[in-house]
Amino acid sequence: MTDWYYHLPGQGRVGPLDADDVREAYRDGRVQRDTLAWHVGARDWQPLDRFSETLGLDAVAPPVMAPQVPATPAATAFESVDRASPYAPPRATLSEAGDYLGDAGEVVYAGFWKRLAALMIDALVVTIAYYIVLFAGLIAFGVGASGLFSGNPSGSPGTIALLMAVIYLAYPVISGLYYIGMESSSTQATLGKMAVGIKVADDAGRRLAPGRALGRWAAHLLCYLTLYIGYIMAAFTQRKRGLHDMVAGTLVVDRWAYTAHPERQQRGLGVVAIVVLILGALATLAYIGIVAAIALPAYQDYVNRAAGVG
Repeated sequence: MTDWYYHLPGQGRVGPLDADDVREAYRDGRVQRDTLAWHVGARDWQPLDRFSETLGLDAVAPPVMAPQVPATPAATAFESVDRASPYAPPRATLSEAGDYLGDAGEVVYAGFWKRLAALMIDALVVTIAYYIVLFAGLIAFGVGASGLFSGNPSGSPGTIALLMAVIYLAYPVISGLYYIGMESSSTQATLGKMAVGIKVADDAGRRLAPGRALGRWAAHLLCYLTLYIGYIMAAFTQRKRGLHDMVAGTLVVDRWAYTAHPERQQRGLGVVAIVVLILGALATLAYIGIVAAIALPAYQDYVNRAAGVG
């Protein structure tokens, strides 16, 4: 049995309901053809008219409409047309509680390349922060470390242990604080995601709680264990979800998704993402060239020496 939901202005989401309940609501006039509806397995909220064949609405007697009440000064003429037309775009009322609007029409999910551009920016930010902390640690522990090599080991083992802790633990700690803090903040996005115009949300489009943001960050480990296949999954799954998104129950969407202005969502990469991807490709080619310039002469020298020994 399929669970159905529909959205009524001023009441929010109603459901779960079965198909008979939806037909009865239509027969009674509680819902109309342009009422936003969704069922389990559907991609986005759509006008109920889109599901007329599935629900068999054409076989149901049309609802008896109440006489039109004169519009209040706050209402506009086009709003009345939108409510009466089955072809009107999905509309819903923004809650006074905030910008989140869970039933706001179509959702544009962030694709693989846009997410890769955001990841490149975030990796650079975290790496810079790591080296700042590392250099600060080297300076702070420099006196104790030098004591070990000058023959005065007093207190040096503890100093070296702290230095090793900074070297090995600073990066994951900085990464965790960065991703968890920013993705559970009001922006719902890291600096990289903000730069390319995307954000992270839960399955219903809401802001992540810190606990779920922590789970999403920890789930990145699964992508590493699968040799980055977990990340590549975002290019092929229906809602552009990586393995870590599936585990944590999260989505990466356009920054205007689930707001009062879903029409501002963009499907393209955008200028920032394109520039970052180009710079990343050039940096990768430069790195490969440097490695080749170092490795090939060394390999040739090895071959020549091996031939001379033989």
